[in-house]
Amino acid sequence: MIENRNVEVEERHVEKRSDSSLVASTFIKYAAYIIIFFGALYFLVRYVFPMF
Repeated sequence: MIENRNVEVEERHVEKRSDSSLVASTFIKYAAYIIIFFGALYFLVRYVFPMF
């Protein structure tokens, strides 16, 4: 005996959106972190380490 089933298939189309302003602001944020890190490192090497 064969049953007829009414099966509804839902299709979803997912679009990958890339927000360039979000990418740019994240890049600027991490670039600032790196600049601050190297600035602090430069300060230590230039002024603190010669005292020892």
